[in-house]
Amino acid sequence: MANDAVEPAQRDEHQRIDSIFRSGSITAIGVVVGFSLGFLSRWAALPGEWTPSDLVSVALITLGLALQVKALADLLLVSSLQLKRYNRSVRFFLTGLILVGLGVVFAVFADLLGFGGIVLQG
Repeated sequence: MANDAVEPAQRDEHQRIDSIFRSGSITAIGVVVGFSLGFLSRWAALPGEWTPSDLVSVALITLGLALQVKALADLLLVSSLQLKRYNRSVRFFLTGLILVGLGVVFAVFADLLGFGGIVLQG
């Protein structure tokens, strides 16, 4: 009876994903990380003064980008073939993606409301 309670947890620990599936995920995440990096570097290169709304947007995007890079780095490890670790990396990536999206949406609405600075003018 006690073995029944431990056995499912052990099975989850040893479940693995196919390496081909992980490779596709790495490619997709790598493309999104590259896009996010390009987006952030373009904003950083714009001349002019930054407003508080710009800083909020860039902070959200930077935090989201950091989570995306962490997810990519985790997926490059062989241990990410374990289902539990793979799912954790995907959650990091999706959280980062949401934060980047929120940063962009915040910048757009700040600009529409007249609080925007240089971010959307370039």
